[in-house]
Amino acid sequence: MRDIQLCDPARLQELVNWLAIEIGPRPRTRPDLLSKIQDYIATYFSQLGYQVLTQPVVWGKVTCHNIIALPVNEELAKGRAPLLVVGAHYDTVSRSPGADDNASGIAGLLELARILAPDPPPGLRLVAFCLEEPPVFRTKNMGSYVFARSLKQQRARVQGMICLEMIGYFQDENGSQSYPFPLMNRMYPKAGNFIALVGNLRSWRWATLIKAGFQQGTDLPIARLNGPFFVYGIDYSDHWSFNRHGYPAVMLTDTAFYRNPHYHKPTDRPDTLDYKRAAAVINGLVGAVLSLVKMS
Repeated sequence: MRDIQLCDPARLQELVNWLAIEIGPRPRTRPDLLSKIQDYIATYFSQLGYQVLTQPVVWGKVTCHNIIALPVNEELAKGRAPLLVVGAHYDTVSRSPGADDNASGIAGLLELARILAPDPPPGLRLVAFCLEEPPVFRTKNMGSYVFARSLKQQRARVQGMICLEMIGYFQDENGSQSYPFPLMNRMYPKAGNFIALVGNLRSWRWATLIKAGFQQGTDLPIARLNGPFFVYGIDYSDHWSFNRHGYPAVMLTDTAFYRNPHYHKPTDRPDTLDYKRAAAVINGLVGAVLSLVKMS
C-alpha cells in the first residue's frame, strides 16, 4: 500500500512568502522575474526526481516558459497511461504580490509534486503555466492554451485536467461567501469555509470523480458547480484552455472575487491566507489524483 505523506502548511507558507514577498508582483512586463521563477520551479521538480521539460510561450517581445514535470520511469509502465494534468499559473497582475492569486496554487502544485515524488503515477503532468493574467487572459496567448494545443496536436490521450486557482483564502463568518446568482445562496454555503470545484457542463462527470476522490483525502468541505458559460467566472482560469480543446477540465478554487476582498489588489499578501486549510486542499487533491489513476 502506498505510504502517503500529508501536505505541510509550513512548506506552503514558505513557498507563498518566496513568491509574494521576495519576488513580489510578477507580471508579463517583468520577464526577469518570471525567468527566476521558472528556474526555481524547474530545479524544485528536478530535485524531487521528476523529468523536467520547458515549453516556450511567445507573446510580443516576451518569451516565457511553461514548466512541466513528469515521472522519469513512465516508459517502464505497461501500456501508455492517459495524461492527468494538474496545473497552476505563476504570473500576477502588475500591482499585486499575488499571495492567493496565484502563489497559493503554485505552492500547492509543488507540495503535490513532493508528496507524489516517491511513486508518481504514469501519465501525471504537473505544469506551472506562464501568462494567465490580462491582457492574454482567455486568449490563445495563454501558457495553458499553448500547452493544451500541443497535446491536441500530438493526439495525446488526456484523462482530464485540474487547475489550482487561488486555494488559500477562507472565512467562517456567515455571509462571507457570495455567488453570481442570488438563488445560489440557498444551494451552497453562506460562509467561505469550503473549497469549490468549478467547471463547464461537459466536465460534469470529471468533476464528480474528482470530488469523490478528494473526499477520501480530507474532511475539508468541497462544493461542486458545473454550469453554462454565462455563469460569471466559471471559466476564469487555465482550465478554460483545456475545455477549448475538448478536454474535461475543472478549477479547484476558493472562488476568488466571490470571497477574497484582496483579489488583484496590493493587499493580496501571505498573512491573509489560511495555510492549514490550504494544506487540506492538497491532501484532498492527492486523494483525487490517486483515485483517478486507478480508473485510467
